[in-house]
Amino acid sequence: MDPQLDPMKDDLPLMANTSYMLVKHYVLDLDVDFKSKVIEGSIVLFFETGSQHRKTSSTGRECCQSEFDQSHKMRASEPCHIPVTNVSACSSEMKYNGFAVSGEGEEDTSDENGNHSNSEQTSGISSSEDCCDRENHGNEDFVLVLDCCDLSVLKVEEVDVAAVSGIEQFTRPAKLTDVSKELGNLRNHIVHELVALPAKRWEEQLCCFTHCSQAPGCGELPFATGPWSLEIRKPGIGTPADFPHAIRIWYKTNPGGRSVAWTTDQSGRPCVYTMGSPINNRALFPCQEPPIALSTWQASVRAAAGFVVLMSGENSAEPVQLSEDVLSWYYYVSMPMPASTFTIAVGCWQEVKQQSFTAALPTNTEFSLPSVQADFSWHEAMCGHVGYPCRFQNPAVSWQAVIPHRVFSPCCLVELCEERLLPLIPQCLSAAFSTLGTHPFSRLDVLIVPSNFSSLGMASPHIIFLSQSVLPGGNHLCGTRLCHEVAHAWFGLAIGARDWTEEWISEGFATFLEDVFWARAQQQLSHEEVKGQQQLKALLRWRRLRDEVQNSEEELQVLRPNKESTGELSESGASVVKYGLKAEKIFMQVHYLKGYFLLRSLARTAGEASFLLSLRKFVRKFHGQLVLSQDFLYMLLEDIPKQKKSGLTVESIFQNWLDTSGIPKLLPDQLVLLLESLLEEKTLCPRTLQCLERTYQLREQDAEVRHRWCELVIKHKYVPGYGDVERFLREDQAMGVYLYGELMVNEDAKQQELARKCFASAQEHMDASSAKVVAEMLF
Repeated sequence: MDPQLDPMKDDLPLMANTSYMLVKHYVLDLDVDFKSKVIEGSIVLFFETGSQHRKTSSTGRECCQSEFDQSHKMRASEPCHIPVTNVSACSSEMKYNGFAVSGEGEEDTSDENGNHSNSEQTSGISSSEDCCDRENHGNEDFVLVLDCCDLSVLKVEEVDVAAVSGIEQFTRPAKLTDVSKELGNLRNHIVHELVALPAKRWEEQLCCFTHCSQAPGCGELPFATGPWSLEIRKPGIGTPADFPHAIRIWYKTNPGGRSVAWTTDQSGRPCVYTMGSPINNRALFPCQEPPIALSTWQASVRAAAGFVVLMSGENSAEPVQLSEDVLSWYYYVSMPMPASTFTIAVGCWQEVKQQSFTAALPTNTEFSLPSVQADFSWHEAMCGHVGYPCRFQNPAVSWQAVIPHRVFSPCCLVELCEERLLPLIPQCLSAAFSTLGTHPFSRLDVLIVPSNFSSLGMASPHIIFLSQSVLPGGNHLCGTRLCHEVAHAWFGLAIGARDWTEEWISEGFATFLEDVFWARAQQQLSHEEVKGQQQLKALLRWRRLRDEVQNSEEELQVLRPNKESTGELSESGASVVKYGLKAEKIFMQVHYLKGYFLLRSLARTAGEASFLLSLRKFVRKFHGQLVLSQDFLYMLLEDIPKQKKSGLTVESIFQNWLDTSGIPKLLPDQLVLLLESLLEEKTLCPRTLQCLERTYQLREQDAEVRHRWCELVIKHKYVPGYGDVERFLREDQAMGVYLYGELMVNEDAKQQELARKCFASAQEHMDASSAKVVAEMLF
């Protein structure tokens, strides 16, 4: 383990050495067994050499440090039978070179019974003393480290991609001028050429990955498993550039693994799904967890007939019947994403059939933005992400307000979903499109997950999980939660945080946009009704944030806990997610709420229309990329002159909002805006007013703030604040005339008595004009 990595029990270690080798594509081939509660099969990983060693070959001196420690044990391969894969991706209709797997070059390591042996490669790496350190020792093996836990790894082998018939297009002599003729380097060169194919050839690339993943093995690789990692080496290979760039791992999950939940749905039928574990997907398949490891994937999943497999995939999979009792489902994605976003749900789900809904674009002119045609002009700029078939560059989908969508649920909830959920989806998708433009993903499945789901919702590429709790009692909770999860398509998925500790980039933005989308989805509401609804929501969130701040550890209230070190990695690429495993953090909402209030504050300063245009521009610039807080803040401050005039800087936002615990200290103008919004509420209870005064120390603020405070006191007849009103009328006569009228209008005897008392004591010192106006109000 790198010296700088010292994860405490509450920190989540990201062990993968992504600086040396980076996964570009996963091919999963899995069987789901509900009797044993195990998912078993293989995964093929295709790599490119990482940034640290992209130009290093077998003659280089650079190498990685092993993460093995004394607790790791070298594993010999265990017997394993893997069913024949059904690959529905490469049908005869695709006609991609007619690839077929050849047996040439295969080194058969199985015995007469078909069991695999690693007898010639069982010498392992027993401790960190044996790790790779080429600079000091000159002859140690490179060790590939993957994130992995709660898995039984059965076998690891190099994949002989050179044995695939038709692969010659990637091995032309002209491409091998700087590459050794040695077969291992030839295989790596093939993988390099394959992952480097341009985006316009993505379908061909996907088909090539399929065939290469079925190529025979050409030698088993020694491996070791630890609490958080799987470590693999090839004897005699000392650099990442020479390490196999296509490896196959045979494994099975643990019934108690923490990445998936085996349970029953609301109809009592068995199911399994990824429930958003703090450890993400490392207990589902070996992977590279750091966000920087953006990859594509494809998966063939087999389950018993009667079960439906849903997954984060671009295609709406149709099952292929392999036998009377087994169906196979195939999904893929062509947009590189972190492995943590991979999602699967297998159960007896029933599709809620689509009715004839018509989704009109919102017509509330108060919230109107530039048309999609104006938005289309931004397509001219090249995207900043790595190459993939990007929807933002596709004119054919730039006008698509509602993407294709399906709804699934347990059979007992189908009618409720048809009534409550299904009609809302087009409205929410249209509202999101009118706000941010092109949908980043081509389709959407929505699944009502089992009642043990610990959240109201979770968004992944192409699929949203919703709790059954959003269905009863009208459409408000269902609609707002759906809007929140839809917002994650842009913030959290298409744009991800480069450092996982900056959760607010995902959750704060989704919470803010939830209100915007929901307002536009409710086309029948007037601007005044929308504004009142949002202000009430802000007040409720404020109270939740205040309560959470008062009852949680200060260290968990910081939105950027790594401060100036945010986004930094160790030399190998490994890191830790601070407090990533802390139990109470899972249920905290500070990243949602504090992030929401930061964005609300910025929107008020800039003006909502300008702020939303900036969000749209940010999406255009950074989709398909990983960002840090400053990427957004610098763009916003440069984009909107009002922000500069307000005195806001990135540094002040860090200091007041992101790098400190508690509720930010608001500027006087921000306090005035907050109090003015609260003045529009019909009722505020005394406890809320008491907390408001104590939190912001309103009695110590300037006259503008205290004037609004006195208005709140008068409107809601908050007797403990009458002393503040009396003081204001006595000491701030230049601004207090209006308050006399407020005290009299309410026709409250105590307030009228207070007005007359204050006027009597101040009349002698008031100027004649003011005294005359007040007297007319009082008598």
